[in-house]
Amino acid sequence: MTSLTQVKQYGLYVNGEWETTAEKMEVLNKYTQQPAAEISVATKDDVNKAVASAKEALKNTFSPYERYEVLMKAAELLLSRQEEFAKILATEVGKSIRESRGEVERAATTLQISAEEAKRIHGEGVPVESAQGSESRMAFTVKVPVGVVAAITPFNVPINLVCHKLGPAIAAGNSVVLKPAEVTPICALKLAELMEEAGLPKGRLQVLTGDGAEIGEWLLENQEVNMFTFTGSPRVGELIRSKAGLRKVSLELGNNSATVVHKDADLEKAASLISQKSFNNAGQVCISVQRIYVHTNIYTAFVNKLKEKTEKLVVGNPMDEQTDIGPMIRLKEAERVEEWVKEAVEEGAKIELGGKRDGAFYLPTILTNVNDEMKVCRQEVFGPVVAIAQYDEIDEVISKVNDSDYGLQAGLFTNDLQFAMKAAREIEVGGLIVNDASAYRVDHMPYGGVKKSGNGKEGPKYAIEEMTEERIIVLNL
Repeated sequence: MTSLTQVKQYGLYVNGEWETTAEKMEVLNKYTQQPAAEISVATKDDVNKAVASAKEALKNTFSPYERYEVLMKAAELLLSRQEEFAKILATEVGKSIRESRGEVERAATTLQISAEEAKRIHGEGVPVESAQGSESRMAFTVKVPVGVVAAITPFNVPINLVCHKLGPAIAAGNSVVLKPAEVTPICALKLAELMEEAGLPKGRLQVLTGDGAEIGEWLLENQEVNMFTFTGSPRVGELIRSKAGLRKVSLELGNNSATVVHKDADLEKAASLISQKSFNNAGQVCISVQRIYVHTNIYTAFVNKLKEKTEKLVVGNPMDEQTDIGPMIRLKEAERVEEWVKEAVEEGAKIELGGKRDGAFYLPTILTNVNDEMKVCRQEVFGPVVAIAQYDEIDEVISKVNDSDYGLQAGLFTNDLQFAMKAAREIEVGGLIVNDASAYRVDHMPYGGVKKSGNGKEGPKYAIEEMTEERIIVLNL
């Protein structure tokens, strides 16, 4: 396979072999909206074959140190091909080439962290001898792989989020059946090539491409799949949980992230960081800032500073080194964002900046005079739009942040330690980021939400906890 320089055909990766199918699906260049590649569409037989191959591979020994070596080698290979992968990302996702390079680098880091964690998986001693009648016994636990892990990944970060599922699963000794998003599958297929080159044993990774709903349904029907790890919409997450039965499920389902700017905040810092972390990848990031609550005392000054910072962002061709923001993933998504903003304006919102669409591009948009019942506040925009509201009291703003179906991450700018600690206790999220925007993430931290944002944690150490079972061994001495 080659990079996306022309329309190429990509097959499925099943049982260590590349296989093409009769039915094909186009992958578009998101900037030109022209076909960039064709992928094979998996059938139910392909899905069952992939799962069977993944299960069969578990019979072969794959020691923790061997897992470490493979993952470290894969990280090294990925870094050596950073530019190739970055260009694929910019093509199939539409994110800027500079942001794409950053994602490739982070993906390599995720694999490195996973490799290190492969050497740290351990159980613990259990003092059963302290129970009356068990004085001659001793016990310990071991961590064992769950087995076959079905990993379903989204379009917006299609190499690092694949690595966040693949890396820990392999480190823990599992086999993986990977279903990447149909609109951005090429990085995952190229990564499979790279994992093979790094020495991953045959059958430990399968990659299925095609219709997400169909393949997801077939994976759920197959009882040989032991765990599902999914990043995407709450609707699909709820469907997976309802059909998975007693099998393990880990879900990361998005957010309408809030960031609070208190009256004592450094406005320059807050405006700069919020501008950076509201519009990355055209706002198509689960923890992108969407709702901003600003103390009344500094409201006007903050709005002006945020406009000033955001006006400098360059919208254009993702391959251009000067570009900050590329197109959205689909034309219909840009049209949806346009409609939501239009509806907000009809309900009284004011456009301070942006509010315009050009094809699949939507300009970075700042709204004021919003209320919490508008779609742009209540639902997940997943586009380059922020809505700014005012508050007066600490308890008031905590209540506003919590008035959401979601709870992935939130941001808080303040120098008031008492406020920061109160927020840490009372804001209902998986992560509170103090003196930064909600979109801060590094790859070894625990990452996951509450409420409709899902359950379980990503971050290799924490994902491995999800992807292993604890088994107790009791010895009668």
